[in-house]
Amino acid sequence: MTTKSSDTQPRTRQAGLPWSALLALGAAVFITSLTETLPAGVLPAMSASLGTSSGATGQAVTVYAAGTALTAIPLAGVTATVPRKPLLLCAMAVFLVANTLTAAAPGYFVLLAGRFLAGVAAGLAWAILAGYARRIAPAGSEGRAIAVAMTGIPVALSLGVPAGTLIGEQVGWRTAFGAVSLVTLAVIGWIGVSVPGVGQPAVEQADAGRPDPAPESVKSPLRQTLAAPGVAAIMVTVTTFVLGHTIIYAYIAPYLQHAGLGSATDAVLLAFGVACLVSIWYVGRHVDRRLRALTVTGAVLFTLATAALAVTTAHAIVWVAAVLWGLGWGGAPTLLQTAAGQAGMRRGSAAADTAQAVLVTLWNAAMALGGIIGGLLLQSSGVTVVAVSAAALGAVSLLVVAGARHHAFPGAQATP
Repeated sequence: MTTKSSDTQPRTRQAGLPWSALLALGAAVFITSLTETLPAGVLPAMSASLGTSSGATGQAVTVYAAGTALTAIPLAGVTATVPRKPLLLCAMAVFLVANTLTAAAPGYFVLLAGRFLAGVAAGLAWAILAGYARRIAPAGSEGRAIAVAMTGIPVALSLGVPAGTLIGEQVGWRTAFGAVSLVTLAVIGWIGVSVPGVGQPAVEQADAGRPDPAPESVKSPLRQTLAAPGVAAIMVTVTTFVLGHTIIYAYIAPYLQHAGLGSATDAVLLAFGVACLVSIWYVGRHVDRRLRALTVTGAVLFTLATAALAVTTAHAIVWVAAVLWGLGWGGAPTLLQTAAGQAGMRRGSAAADTAQAVLVTLWNAAMALGGIIGGLLLQSSGVTVVAVSAAALGAVSLLVVAGARHHAFPGAQATP
């Protein structure tokens, strides 16, 4: 039995992007991002309801990230021979159960169990979502397809979290999580109707006539993936870029208070969010032809913005820096996942999905570590050192991208 045709048909028969399918994948991304960040908006109400401190309740975010980081790579390996559509539907079903469990949690430890389960679902979903978008897109439009799917991230941050917070304030935090469960149920139906099925990456690799991997590669798909040219450089970029972003983003409110803009925090973050949306739109239109140029530009903009925040708190500069930061950061998920997918595909579809799983693991680990490091720097040295550290990590990312021109971030002439 072959699955080759299920993967190639959508890429050869469609003249344009499969919009309904990609938007359904974007809705799945929206659910993962909203589930991750919603506790931040309803944290006081959760703490009061459960009788725990804000710090203890805040571990609901940490537990989610831990569930993702611990399971993304193992699940990618275990599910390499599972068809993608049933796997994605399974992941979304776990989100439905996890958010419902969170909404109904009678106590703190049940809440944490629900959050960890949601993190596991995220690890599974994120390991396949970008690859899924790439594989149902017409040849040459893979990066644009990933960009469409990734719009779920800024929509969740700019609309989903405020809406969930409003629901939580009006009718309770449990209702907010219950509403996410209802949306998840609708997304499951949308995926079932609109997203085409694709086969198992490991089987497709064999069907496509690629040489069988060596026995040790079969036993260690992670080692095989990391050995693919360019993958290691991409993962270093992911780690440093996300770490730098999180260090400053997690503590932007104290920075703005220090700069005398504490009352304008919402407005500054709105300017950042709008810039992110512009970045995602532009990157989505050009990523398939200008991956390297866009990644270099993103790293430059982020480094310049955070360096500006480090050297001055002049209000005009802070506003400009927020916009430049958003322009540099917004397209980063699309750019890095596109690069990882392209590099992994040199070893087959299974390796590409494993590369996405590694990326998800490092992304979440960098976010968790960034929050810890940023907090320590803030307490010990102040907001200026926080911004300096973010700029330094941005510079490291830029150097890696600039040096990895052949395999990780190839120029237009080398892009597949």
